[in-house]
Amino acid sequence: MSERGQFTTRIGAIAATVGSAVGLGNIWRFPYETGQHGGAAFLAIYLLCVVIMGVPVIIAEFIVGRNTHKNVCGALHQLSPSGKMHWFSGVCIMASLLIISFYSVVCGWIVEYFIKAITGGLQGSSAEDFSSMFGQFVSNPYRSVLWTILFLLANYMVLKRGLKRGIERVANIMMPLLFVLLLVFCVNSLLQPGAAQGLKFLFSPDFSAITPRVAVGAMGQAFFSLSLGLSCLLTYASYFKDSDSLVRNAVLVAILDTLVAVLAGIMIFPAVFSYGMTPEAGPKLIFEVLPAIFQQMPGGYVLAVLFFFLLFMASITSTISMSEISIAYFSEELKLSRNGASMLNTGIAIVFGSLCALSFGILGEFKIFGLTLFELFDYVSSNILLPLGGIFFSVLVGWMLDRNIVVDELSNHGKLKLRVVKPLIFCLRFVAPAAIIIVFLYGLGAFNWLS
Repeated sequence: MSERGQFTTRIGAIAATVGSAVGLGNIWRFPYETGQHGGAAFLAIYLLCVVIMGVPVIIAEFIVGRNTHKNVCGALHQLSPSGKMHWFSGVCIMASLLIISFYSVVCGWIVEYFIKAITGGLQGSSAEDFSSMFGQFVSNPYRSVLWTILFLLANYMVLKRGLKRGIERVANIMMPLLFVLLLVFCVNSLLQPGAAQGLKFLFSPDFSAITPRVAVGAMGQAFFSLSLGLSCLLTYASYFKDSDSLVRNAVLVAILDTLVAVLAGIMIFPAVFSYGMTPEAGPKLIFEVLPAIFQQMPGGYVLAVLFFFLLFMASITSTISMSEISIAYFSEELKLSRNGASMLNTGIAIVFGSLCALSFGILGEFKIFGLTLFELFDYVSSNILLPLGGIFFSVLVGWMLDRNIVVDELSNHGKLKLRVVKPLIFCLRFVAPAAIIIVFLYGLGAFNWLS
């Protein structure tokens, strides 16, 4: 265990683990999902889902990771009955590689826009110009692939340095800076003339607007935002010290992750309402709508540069954690060196990421089940593999794992007094699996009638 390494400080462990959850799901996906689902009513259901589904599954992954101090394959081999369920680690590793592949394409877009912001390429353009600019860029067979590869190489440069000198050091720098930049943007947004209208949209719920579709969307966003079921949290927990409080760490991760999402809403919606844009803009929000808004704000050039730098930091902390799932497996099960495992992970991501990037251009007509490669990777990982992972870890810890192991991990072998064991087990046995199954069926299209 000592050879494997641990986070050197509790702050470093929290920063890295929060970084694994905080990403584009908070700053990009949460605002447009909130906008499309009516604002405050969506937020209310989202917060409820974080409590009843998110925190219990985080704790479940923490228990498995910290108890074994192993990668997901080794952990499941040790803890699952007769070691026969370690095959599920393949699902987690596959999901991480699929997500890195399509996620890095979006991260490449962010790098492109960051460079454009620095060089003034976003200045003097209208909303229509940004729409055309984005369409031309993503369909370019070279630029999108180039930025995808460069982003993954930057990811590799962190990963190859290992846990302490790479992951923990980057998290300790980037996570505080990310919060500072978010607060700067929130203050700027609150000074806009339409701030009150934007805050009302985000925080004044109309509970009559809550529909099954809104509730299911909120559950799915909570799942995606917290990176549940991917084994990111399990992998990072395997580097925790035995003195760390798993419950306290899980609650902190959930609170800070949710705080980032809410701050992103405060950053975006007052500005959107102030400049006559629509909160229902969807995924194009950060590439078309917000750059157009920055053009109308005082100091728009600086704001655009800082905004895309903020997105870059959120992106790389997430891809680092997703990569660590397969790197830990390659290192410990296949006996590769840290550098070799990082190179293998990066090589796989570059191949599949390039194909995903090309699906917006020359591979646009190549479809499987009616989906481009980018859409297929997104759909399979987000709608199938991640919910399956959440159900698996809930059932493993809630039903199969020796209760003494759960109690020992939560209490640090009797050193901490806790009263959460029974509520946690209840949530893992009944509440979380039921909620995740609903999200899973929704992702498969079983509730299309809700639309």
